Amino acid sequence: MKTFFGFLCFVLLAQGVGGLLYELTGGWFRLWSLVARFDVFDGYEIYVSVVLIVAGVAMGAAAEAVERRVAPSSGDQEGKGS
Repeated sequence: MKTFFGFLCFVLLAQGVGGLLYELTGGWFRLWSLVARFDVFDGYEIYVSVVLIVAGVAMGAAAEAVERRVAPSSGDQEGKGS
């Protein structure tokens, strides 16, 4: 599950950064940006790219949370009766 969230984090961040670069450079990063290819987002490309970056950061945080939750900490005292 961590690898899936990590991959999704990478894709969202890459598309967000690519969309911003596409818009700010006047179209030099055409292959990186899927946002620019959809007519639905006309006029809102920068906003959608920022949302993709925020979603990518959230997925990265979720991947770290899953990793911490699955892996027991070294101070965990399972199996010891209290």
